[in-house]
Amino acid sequence: MDAIPQLTEGACARFHSGDKDDEQLWSSSPIVQLLSIKKVSASQGHDRYRVIISDGVNFIQSMLATQLNSLVEADTITKNTICKLTNMSCNVIQNKRLVVVLGLSVVQKDAEKIGNPAAFPTDEATTPAASNITPTSAPSATTTPSVPQQPRQQQSSRGTRNNIFPIEGLSPYQNNWTIKARVIQKSDIRTYSNQRGEGKFFNVTLMDDSGEIKGTGFNAVADELYDKLVEDKVYYISKARVNLSKRKFSSAQEYELSLERNTEIEECHDTSNLPVVKYNFIELGNLEELPKDSICDVIGVVKDVSEVSEIQTKTQRTLSKRELTLVDSSAFSVRLTLWGKQAEQYNASPNSVIAFKGVKVGDFGGRSLSMFSSSTMAINPDMPEAHNIRGWYDDIGTSTQFQAHTSSMTSAGTGGTINRSEMRTLNDVKESQLGSSDKVEYFSCRATVMHIRGENISYPACGTEGCSKKVVEGHDGWRCEKCDRSFETPTYRYMIQMAVADYSGQAWLSGFNDVGLIVFGMTANELHDIKERDDAIYTAILQKATCNTYNFACRAKQDTFNDTTRIRYGISRIQPLNYEEETQSFVDLLKSPWAQ
Repeated sequence: MDAIPQLTEGACARFHSGDKDDEQLWSSSPIVQLLSIKKVSASQGHDRYRVIISDGVNFIQSMLATQLNSLVEADTITKNTICKLTNMSCNVIQNKRLVVVLGLSVVQKDAEKIGNPAAFPTDEATTPAASNITPTSAPSATTTPSVPQQPRQQQSSRGTRNNIFPIEGLSPYQNNWTIKARVIQKSDIRTYSNQRGEGKFFNVTLMDDSGEIKGTGFNAVADELYDKLVEDKVYYISKARVNLSKRKFSSAQEYELSLERNTEIEECHDTSNLPVVKYNFIELGNLEELPKDSICDVIGVVKDVSEVSEIQTKTQRTLSKRELTLVDSSAFSVRLTLWGKQAEQYNASPNSVIAFKGVKVGDFGGRSLSMFSSSTMAINPDMPEAHNIRGWYDDIGTSTQFQAHTSSMTSAGTGGTINRSEMRTLNDVKESQLGSSDKVEYFSCRATVMHIRGENISYPACGTEGCSKKVVEGHDGWRCEKCDRSFETPTYRYMIQMAVADYSGQAWLSGFNDVGLIVFGMTANELHDIKERDDAIYTAILQKATCNTYNFACRAKQDTFNDTTRIRYGISRIQPLNYEEETQSFVDLLKSPWAQ
């Protein structure tokens, strides 16, 4: 029988005392037992879990950061699991003490209850205020566990400063709080116009050891506070309003700050325990595992930099852009786009190591990355990950052959697998409203091609390997702005819209080059040449491509165009029917418990 792990003696008593100088407890990663895990009623779609932790003698209330929710949902931690707390914060909310668990590792999942732990005299078994705490982010596993922040008093030039809160603990239900936070990003002052008139605003992203939060100031507040906040400096901030974040403009945090006329901002000159930027890096080779539009942190060597170019937005605004090619030790490369001033002011030396925080994942041509106005980048940062990747690149990276994420690779990743045992009818897909949420949803179906739109079935693309950008005809040939090259003739690539049907209904599917190659059995160049020479033959080829049945792996995603919202179905993978395999799948189905 395995030995029972030893719980950290007196850990709960020391949590309960809230001694901010008890650094030995925080840095030692105390081992505790989880006596109870209970879901708290959620708001705005955010589940929260209340946990009771025990040291074998006493127990105390705790909440999991929401980024640890997957440990509960995947059954990684359960009742009586013994774990090591690698990062936590201790808060006092309405005179109740609450531990927020920001990081943990499992020591023993299935264990018997240890001891007969009791509550502290001043601590109740249920804490109403606990439901007001909504942990939203956890530090990266690559960062060192930090000393937790808890409400405490600090002296400032304005007198005694009360209730220094971790950002993790803020909610609309607390008043009289102060956060000690670092400015990791500040936008330009921007203008807007709506039915109520014109105005201006700016955004700022603040962080401490427990998490991040966005703040916004409008009009007169923007004029008053903009110059008071400087990127990478630390401030005491209080008397701002905590609101639920607007999901259209904030992708990660549950709450955001509205900066007001009476908001107090004071620079922190105390150099001890200053919050540092935390990253949760993902290797470039693993980007295909992330869904489109997700947010991530990456670090790599900039192998190639394009010149600044300009594009016209849908609102006829001119926007600057610059593309970087980023590589790392996974032997993958990815295109990362900078916009606006980020593109214009980029001046890193060749082969610099850059850490990017909060970049958006795209799926055009495979996987790509793009910076938001709220994204940040640190050039040659002083951190272990940067030193490691610098050593790798100088040693073997310069001679490594890097692989780009292509559409075919991505289709084989998340959502790109055709599962015959889980085929869905088109009517079921529509009635289930797949894709109506903010995230991409995937499904497999078997359908017959009924009609293919013959207009705009292909587009002129760049002939450079790994580049599928559209080229424009000019005086010196067909020009690719991305590659800064011109070609005598373009390479055409498929861009297909086709109606498919099964016994239950019909749907429109869209696909790109790999789909067209299978449907037509020829390249887009060949089909384009036929269309230019003889329209009758072209029409006959389109007709011949219909009435064929395929297995499809598809993705469903909501799309808005001209104020009209609809769900689009894109083809991740197409597969001609193999009748021997199809027959065997039906035989297996008949032998399954479903048919008995």
